[in-house]
Amino acid sequence: MKIKLLLSLLVVFLTYSTSYASFPVKRTVTTTTTSTEIGKSNSVEVITPIATVAPRDKWVGVALWFFLGWPFAAHRWYYKKPVGWNILFILTIGGLGIWAIVDLINMLTDNF
Repeated sequence: MKIKLLLSLLVVFLTYSTSYASFPVKRTVTTTTTSTEIGKSNSVEVITPIATVAPRDKWVGVALWFFLGWPFAAHRWYYKKPVGWNILFILTIGGLGIWAIVDLINMLTDNF
């Protein structure tokens, strides 16, 4: 009974902790400055991104997958995937290997 309750709470926690960040959001800040002189109007629009993410090297991720991926999910930590999913990856041994192979294919095709 305790195991069923523990696993149910684990599933609820993992579902809740990853559901809020399931889609990408791009934010930009727009600043418009205008100045008028005698009959003259200048308008400057500056768009700056709020945050940028440094790209990760694909071959480092593949090497981490090969050497440390199955027991420790090192490639998922390297690509900064959600913590709950990484722990689930470790507990299920990479989804019995299927999840790990899907990760490898996604890394090689630059979809990770």
